Amino acid sequence: MKLMTKELRAKLPKLYSQEKLGEDAVVHIKFFCPWNSWNWFATEGQERGGDFIFFGLVCGFETELGYFSLSELESVRGFGGLGIERDLHFKPKTIREVRQEHARMSGKAQKCSE
Repeated sequence: MKLMTKELRAKLPKLYSQEKLGEDAVVHIKFFCPWNSWNWFATEGQERGGDFIFFGLVCGFETELGYFSLSELESVRGFGGLGIERDLHFKPKTIREVRQEHARMSGKAQKCSE
């Protein structure tokens, strides 16, 4: 699966363009790890130094806002060579909505609603 398409690159807001929106910033892309509960929710992104850098919400060991790169996502390999996938059915929503939904689905209300 191609994690990043030309169409996604074109519609994803540039880095720092939503920073004043806080929890109301819109998440445009969801990436997930099929063998554990890690999720990356991208609100912004752009080319930087030969890589594509995202900013968004990461729900893993902790839930935090931060930067992650396309090359990092593409390099992760699990059982049988599985890689990170993009949720093809994800609809844009705010960080606040993503936190609430992720907490509800994972049963980690305290962890993902901090």
